[in-house]
Amino acid sequence: MCGIALAVGTDPDAAGFQRMISTLAPRGEIDEVRCEPGLLAGTRRLPIVARHQAVQPWPSPDGRWLLCFNGEIYNAPELRAELTARGVTLRGGGDTEILLEAFRVWGQEVVRRLRGEYAFAIVERATGLCYLARDPLGVKPLYWTRPGRCLYLASEVKALTHLGTRIREVPPGNHGWAVRDSDPVLSAYWSPPADETALDDPDLAAKMIRFALEDSIRVRVDTDLTVGVILSGGLDSALTLLHVRQMHPDCVAFTVGAPGSEDLAYSRRLTSDLGVPHEVIELRPRDLRLSDAREAVRTCELTEYGDIINAAVSVPLFRRVRERGVKVVLTGDGSDELFGGYDMYHQIDPEDAQRLFLHKIRNLCRTELQRVDRASMGSTVEARVPFLDPALVSLAMRIPVTLKWRDGQEKWILRRAFADLLPDYIRMRPKNPMSHSSGLHERVRLYKPWFARAHRSHGYDLLGPVRRDFSATLARCDLDLDRAVREQSACTVAEHVRDLLGALRRNLIRRPLFRLWPQS
Repeated sequence: MCGIALAVGTDPDAAGFQRMISTLAPRGEIDEVRCEPGLLAGTRRLPIVARHQAVQPWPSPDGRWLLCFNGEIYNAPELRAELTARGVTLRGGGDTEILLEAFRVWGQEVVRRLRGEYAFAIVERATGLCYLARDPLGVKPLYWTRPGRCLYLASEVKALTHLGTRIREVPPGNHGWAVRDSDPVLSAYWSPPADETALDDPDLAAKMIRFALEDSIRVRVDTDLTVGVILSGGLDSALTLLHVRQMHPDCVAFTVGAPGSEDLAYSRRLTSDLGVPHEVIELRPRDLRLSDAREAVRTCELTEYGDIINAAVSVPLFRRVRERGVKVVLTGDGSDELFGGYDMYHQIDPEDAQRLFLHKIRNLCRTELQRVDRASMGSTVEARVPFLDPALVSLAMRIPVTLKWRDGQEKWILRRAFADLLPDYIRMRPKNPMSHSSGLHERVRLYKPWFARAHRSHGYDLLGPVRRDFSATLARCDLDLDRAVREQSACTVAEHVRDLLGALRRNLIRRPLFRLWPQS
């Protein structure tokens, strides 16, 4: 896991490249840079796999190719066995080396063999030919811009804004080539399946979900390091913690919330029942200042208001993770998008619901996943997302909405799949958005009118502006998906005023905000 930066082409700017590396400093612990005529490549690496051997940028044995790689390849052992059977000699560089050797064997088709969370670039040193790829769901980020005759690539928008040219994102599940003096030509190698045979047998669906999630978590805790779990006390994070505790006992849970909030109550009860060490980050609403909201904007580069509010809660959470010395955490993000965790899914007909599932999944890379990546890596922590393993995503897309929302309960099939494992107080807890259940939403909402200005001040509008939350836009458009996509734009002044007045009212009126779950 790291931040990567490259400049490929005619006379790349060495000073600008060094600024890119410096900007990515929080993403790792070690600067690794290689400078050659027409090629500047570097990483800010967080050593997790092959910590002393996988020095980047990683060259091929013949010196032809150079790899800059961010992420983890979870099926590296299987790929290693295939490569060894083909007579490939490996030098002990972990999944970094395996990725480049697999590319040398299978070329651009290598992405169809990878299981992991990754973004990488492979450059042919003699010609500047560059191959780019990003994981299927976009868990790991990759951006590019081209001022003049040089292509610049980086893991974060902020590493490219000083160049002053339009910034573009490598879409999830895309790969392709950039030749010297030309923009990358990208195409999709993976997309969420939309037309496979429906899996409408609840017993079979539950068994398959259980197997897929257990397998996804198993490969993500294959480390000798302590593993953290971001725990809200909700269904998804509780399932993650239950499995991590079973598969990797050296674990610790982290929860953020206001004193007396639902998240703290549920999380404390669960960790106590499981005997799992629990780090609690208690934030009083008044502790969150405008400066914290601005820092969340700067760190996370987000473009939707609700995500920025959640980021203001996530940043101090991951700061504590790092202070605790934990480098790897698992989160429960993505489950709501897969299994119908939002009211909107059951308010429309099944065909439109399926289209909505696809839209939400395709845009996770710009919403929840971007928040998780920037907030975690901003504190030098690697976050892994087991619910978004492509196998589990493909399975979820086969399950009809009637099994995801049943008897007035969201994520019904997920609750059924793990009914014997979940305590009743977790299994029956309804969905509540992150910043709401932490008790901190209304405080951060006070600062919402300043989000767009802060976003522009950092140059992030070179990629795109801050926009209304998609869920709010969808509601305004009477759940018409096509119209909502067209009309998702910046909030008006009137909307900002109305939102500010609402937040002031909720912050100034003293009333009980939370109902704690009974402890008996």
